Amino acid sequence: MSIAISGSSITFPDLTQMSTATGGSFRNRIINGDMRIDQRNAGASVTPATGAYTLDRWSYYSTQASKFTVQRNAGSVTPPAGYTNYMGITSTSALSVSASDYFIMTQAIEGFNVSDLSFGTANAKTITLSFWVYSSLTGTFGGVIENSSQARAYPFSYTISSANTWEQKSVTITGDTTGTWVTNNGLGLWLMFSLGTGSTFAGTAGAWVGSQRLGVTGATSVVGTNGATFYITGVQLEQGSTATEFERRPIGTELALCQRYYYRQTKTSGASGIASAFAMLQLWSNAWHSLIQFPVTMRSAPSFGSSAAATFFYHCGGVANAALTSINISGSNGDSARLEGGTTYSATQGLSGQLAMADSSTAFLGFSAEL
Repeated sequence: MSIAISGSSITFPDLTQMSTATGGSFRNRIINGDMRIDQRNAGASVTPATGAYTLDRWSYYSTQASKFTVQRNAGSVTPPAGYTNYMGITSTSALSVSASDYFIMTQAIEGFNVSDLSFGTANAKTITLSFWVYSSLTGTFGGVIENSSQARAYPFSYTISSANTWEQKSVTITGDTTGTWVTNNGLGLWLMFSLGTGSTFAGTAGAWVGSQRLGVTGATSVVGTNGATFYITGVQLEQGSTATEFERRPIGTELALCQRYYYRQTKTSGASGIASAFAMLQLWSNAWHSLIQFPVTMRSAPSFGSSAAATFFYHCGGVANAALTSINISGSNGDSARLEGGTTYSATQGLSGQLAMADSSTAFLGFSAEL
């Protein structure tokens, strides 16, 4: 980075236009827009329930179950030049969408990350959405930008001209000067891509409306064709009226951004369980606790989920590989969580030991602070 000095004046560069190679820019408000991070599924195909997360930061909502599978790099097509991953969505039905149906893939953006857009004020900034898309279907498709209460919505449309071909799309949206837009660590803005939306939730593209919308009137319904595919990558949402080159952040940075919302600890592939171990303390006979420090500060105190207790064991008091009977969370904040549970072995109170994951690819600890 250079700073121009002329006489007594100093001119600093526009940080919003800095090359991503400097690490100083955060133009793209989308996290994991190039679909590199998949902590939950590690590239496996899933049939998500409504509200479930697929690839990191991307969640799925629907009115009917088991209508899509989602997998990173599903179908093994060649991504656009410069990309190595995409989110592959495949329809498993030929559903005639009813008026109240909807099927959407969405990313919820934290308020802190869009507060500078000044939505809801007279100074609201114009934004531009860009992405690469590949589908077995052609025609008009749609999506929505929406506030957290879903009382303000901007339906947008785009056209896929050629089947099974990567096409880059760009949509420019004038900032909303009304409505309530969260600017803290709550949900600031929804970005939604419709896979099929009924008339109740569909709207006309190209203008802000004061009601919930989840898609565009007359758009192609992916869920309406069995086996239809919808692949997407390079998703970028940025301030300004022009789409710029996709912002590629270092993989460590992108992972850390994802871990603010979800952190998953798993057994190191191909290694013994000891490779994914952490310290524990015997509270009393047949009970233990352990403190887990998160790699980054999470958005809020997370909820907890894990594989079965049988996928963990511990070493304590000279005893190796004692089985757990339970594992749960007893408290957490944005920086750490306290786990506790029971064991099959009665150890002396106060002894320290080591809690580890069994030699199982299914063993994991998961902490979620998603929006």
